[in-house]
Amino acid sequence: MSNPTAAAPEPIPECPHCQKPMPLCICDSVTPIENRLSLLILQHPQEQDRALGTARLLARHFADATLRVGLSWPSLSKALGHPIENASHWAVLYLGSARAADLDVEGEIVALNRKGEVAENQRAILGKLEGVVLLDGTWSQAKALWWRNPWMLKCQRVILNPAHPSRYGRLRREPRKDGLSTIEAAATLLAGLERRPDIAETLNASFERLLTRYREVQAEMPELAPKPAPKGRRRDFRRGKKA
Repeated sequence: MSNPTAAAPEPIPECPHCQKPMPLCICDSVTPIENRLSLLILQHPQEQDRALGTARLLARHFADATLRVGLSWPSLSKALGHPIENASHWAVLYLGSARAADLDVEGEIVALNRKGEVAENQRAILGKLEGVVLLDGTWSQAKALWWRNPWMLKCQRVILNPAHPSRYGRLRREPRKDGLSTIEAAATLLAGLERRPDIAETLNASFERLLTRYREVQAEMPELAPKPAPKGRRRDFRRGKKA
């Protein structure tokens, strides 16, 4: 006589906000932030890193943040869902090959011109910005978002020159040493542009809590927090330059 089939385990519920399995959710500790600059996060629909992804957690923090999942939108206004008069007053984290370390620049945020060179009048350019666009996904997914949305060419290109490496550490290897998570990139950008170090402190603390929770769950429930894929297979786009 054969053994009865074991009952399938009950599915673990997801948080409706961050969409992580509940044991990985830290939404109850999110500190709201009133931001002057608007934040738009474009997430590739195939970005499926529920365990270590930070886009939804990031959006939860800000009063003025929009998260869109998809491949393309006709314009910045359509992506945001409301009219924008001048896309050049929005920054986009640039996907080109320019590296702050190679440009001999100071500061963590650097504006570029169309040629990928350091733009003149950095203070004036960065001071007029009204919002920031971040691309969320693997490196190739972020590049797909860039090429499918030509309106980004109208935005101000910026790269990051982070003072510290990503807190991901060995949990996720970035394609470049200056690579950051989406939440870390937003922390650097918004804190710097708004001259509010409290923004970076709040976002980085939240990210630390996520990583701590991930490590705890990985030890107790490895199926919910699997080990990251080997180097060369998974890449989270957050370039600190930097999706």
